[in-house]
Amino acid sequence: MPLYEYQCRACRHQFEALVRTGDTPACPSCKGEDLERLLSIPAGVSTKEHSLALARAERKRWQPVHKGREYEEYQSALKEHDEHRMDAAETKRHPDD
Repeated sequence: MPLYEYQCRACRHQFEALVRTGDTPACPSCKGEDLERLLSIPAGVSTKEHSLALARAERKRWQPVHKGREYEEYQSALKEHDEHRMDAAETKRHPDD
């Protein structure tokens, strides 16, 4: 049974009610049935399994980005290493007089 929030149009009282499909609750203050169903903020699910599933989904979502960044960092480090190696080789070929 879903939990809905209502406001009575007669007395303006706001309340929550568990309602079966097709049933209309009555206002607890004035017993009126002229109600307006309000938009309610959904409650967050906070089970351990749900939290772990969200964490796995987030890791999976960011995995291609991380792999791309790791590849770029690797290529940058490789280029820097090659440049350093080339500079060291040229220094050995042309010693200062």
